[in-house]
Order: sequence, then structure tokens, then C-alpha cells
Amino acid sequence: MEEVLSPCVVSLTWRLEDAQGELIDTLEEPTEFLVGGEDLLPKVEQALLGQYIGAELSLALEPADAFGDYEAELVCFEPRHLFPGDIEIGMRFEGLPEGAQTPDMPADAIYTVTELYPEHVVLDGNHPLAGIGLRLHLKIQALREASDEEIAARSVGEGFVQVLEGASPDEPIH
Repeated sequence: MEEVLSPCVVSLTWRLEDAQGELIDTLEEPTEFLVGGEDLLPKVEQALLGQYIGAELSLALEPADAFGDYEAELVCFEPRHLFPGDIEIGMRFEGLPEGAQTPDMPADAIYTVTELYPEHVVLDGNHPLAGIGLRLHLKIQALREASDEEIAARSVGEGFVQVLEGASPDEPIH
């Protein structure tokens, strides 16, 4: 395979910065992503199509092209007693805890603890990079055909969004 076509698996390295050039993430070890699936942001995927191994691309991603605008309505306060005693700022939870007082919040969101108070916890359901303009500098390291399993799963299992979440393998979502 010589050219990025959909579907295929592309192996990338990158440097991700905010609009001011501050480093957010680097991917130094080549990592595979499915083009034509759910692993890459649409604008990134569009830029890759028709490219070749060794191509280096620099993309400007506005919030609408990346993780959306920051939505203040995705921030809520919940009673501290609903959370584990060892709760810390930066911990993430899938959905709100049982007994949550803001039941109208999205049930499937990942909520990050942003502030702790004696009686309550502030949770933010926005993606950590929501509302931020991004600059992505990437290089295509390798290409291969996608397997039937990868095409059916719409992923090779890595995923752009997961990589950018900032969670290390030893920092699970609670």
C-alpha cells in the first residue's frame, strides 16, 4: 500500500500544541490509527487521504474541528459524600455518581474533578481540550491494509481521542 486511502491503517507520530505553541502531547512511538473509522478527527483524516509514507503535515484545528467548544452547562456541583474519600483534583469518572443532584447531565460523559470543597465537588463533562485551538504536526511512518476486524470495529483500538485524553495507563477512569 503506497497511498493513504479509506479504509487503511496509518502509523503516525506527532507533536500537538495549543494555538500559542505550548506543547500538549507528543507521540514519539509510531501508533496505528484506522483511516475510515473512528480513530481520527475528521479534519485529520481528510488531510491524510492521498498522502504517502514520510509525509509531514501541519494542521490548524479550531475547536469545531477538534473537541468542540467549551460548554459551561457541562459543569456541575455534586455533594462530596457521593465520592470516594480519596478523591483528588484530576480524577475522572464515567457518568455521575448514584444519588447525583443534577440528573439532567449527560449520563455517558467522562467527568473530571476540577475543584474540591468540604461539602461539594466540581465536575466538568467537557473534553479536556474543548474550546482550544490546536496545532498538530504529524508524520506518516507506515501504512497497511486494514483487517476485516478493524473495519468492523471502526478502530485499531488506539484512537485519537483516547491518546489526547492525557490519561496514562496507570490512571484509570473511575
